[in-house]
Amino acid sequence: MELESTSEPEPVLEVGEFYQLMTAQLEAAFGRRHPHWVRGEIAKVYEKGHVYIDLVDAGSASSDTKRPVLNTHCWATQWAPIKRKLGEDAVALKPGMIVSFLGYVDVYAPQGKIGFTITQVDVQSLLGDVARRRQELIARLRGEGLLETNKRVELAAVPLRVGLVASPGTEGYNDFTGQLLNSRFGFEVTLVKTAVQGDTAPAQIVSAIEALDAHGVDIICLVRGGGSKGDLACFDDERVARAIARAQTPVFTGIGHTGDESIADLAAHTVAITPTKLGEEVVALVDNWYERRIRVPTQRILDATAEILEEATEYAAERRRTMIFAVRDRLRAEQRHLTTTRANLLTHSRHVLASAEQLLASKKQLLGAYDPKRRLAQGWSIVTDEGGRVVRRLSDVHVGAQVSVALSDGRIDATVTQMNGAG
Repeated sequence: MELESTSEPEPVLEVGEFYQLMTAQLEAAFGRRHPHWVRGEIAKVYEKGHVYIDLVDAGSASSDTKRPVLNTHCWATQWAPIKRKLGEDAVALKPGMIVSFLGYVDVYAPQGKIGFTITQVDVQSLLGDVARRRQELIARLRGEGLLETNKRVELAAVPLRVGLVASPGTEGYNDFTGQLLNSRFGFEVTLVKTAVQGDTAPAQIVSAIEALDAHGVDIICLVRGGGSKGDLACFDDERVARAIARAQTPVFTGIGHTGDESIADLAAHTVAITPTKLGEEVVALVDNWYERRIRVPTQRILDATAEILEEATEYAAERRRTMIFAVRDRLRAEQRHLTTTRANLLTHSRHVLASAEQLLASKKQLLGAYDPKRRLAQGWSIVTDEGGRVVRRLSDVHVGAQVSVALSDGRIDATVTQMNGAG
């Protein structure tokens, strides 16, 4: 005996009715009022105002063609603050990352798709993943010896030719160049303009380092002022670290503020905590060389010269005193000698004069004996011709010559009328 079924048959639903029923069921369990956390690996990211992310099961292999895929999206109004927060923490959603999203299910009936609207991103887990990836990169670079390569590059004794990788007009650029301009040294700065944040920055920084390395500068300075972790993320890029390791020129970094340390800092030859500090250290390198090689030796020369001059001055003063005393003693001796000589001369002169007086008296007496006047007084006379010459012989005159006869009491003028010889 057959029993009749008392249940009514299930109604046949139209497609639209089916989606309405399914949507109602999904919204009741996974809708806006019942959000769920979903974890997975990012397979694809597409952003244009809104962001679209394909998540796959994190435990499945990439070769698995049947691994589950969840199409997620975040509308622009919700995505903007999330993206800003991620940027501040230096996190960028990329394929391969493991993420956790909070959101709800939505159904798009025209395409028969079940989607997932993102309302929140677990930043802490992302930060942990980013930190893990960063440590893995550091370990890989260290294992290859790249973090020590540039540190072994020999630094020029006087690094005046500075290659600068920076964005002109920024605070970091001004802080660094201000230190060089205000120093007493003539730095030659070769600037290669680059972006210092954003997705294009790593490639530009690598190109700038390579260009300056080929240009032949003494050092390459990589400069960027402070900012969020997102702003400084380009300096954690593997390409930048490898470019620094390949450089044959010492690379100095001054990135961010105190406490910021990028992978570029780890690979660099020398690290400064800020652009200002980096400028100070570059100036200090030149100043230390100038101190050792120029100022100190110059001061030694000046000190030695001053010592020599002091000794020479003392010697000259001593010689002067010696000369003064010697001249004074000599003058006194000469004065005594002159006094003695004067006395001797006076004595001698008196003796000479006395002798001369005696001689003159004797001569006078002798001359008195031969004085013609005495002879004239005795009756002698002296005959002279017209020229005043004494007539000694007859031949000195002739008949008719005028002669003068000197007597004791006068003179007679006469004419020769006759000449009689002794014979």
